Amino acid sequence: MAKQKIVVKVTMNTEKKARKALQIAVSLFGVESASLVGSDKDQIAVTGEGIDSVELTTLLRKGVGYTELVSVGPVEEKKPDAAKETNPTVASQNFNPYQYYYGNYGMPYYAYAYEI
Repeated sequence: MAKQKIVVKVTMNTEKKARKALQIAVSLFGVESASLVGSDKDQIAVTGEGIDSVELTTLLRKGVGYTELVSVGPVEEKKPDAAKETNPTVASQNFNPYQYYYGNYGMPYYAYAYEI
């Protein structure tokens, strides 16, 4: 499935309801991000794959209050400019698995044979 963007208008009178609405939106399966949008921050934009818009509005109605489904559509993909396409430099990092030297510890005490 392709990524989709769902915009839902929710009546949120307090900040507590806004937090609860975002928490409900993020709890759905397939949601990658959710944010408050709109002039009054009364809309929630949810993006992800395989999101059920009816389930989202139903849960928001039960948990927060009046909810209206504004739009459902694909996510706009931003195409990079041809001028910006340059070969990125590859940074290499040296990794030494033996970075600590334990030569001064000697043999453990139980390795010595004691005669009784």
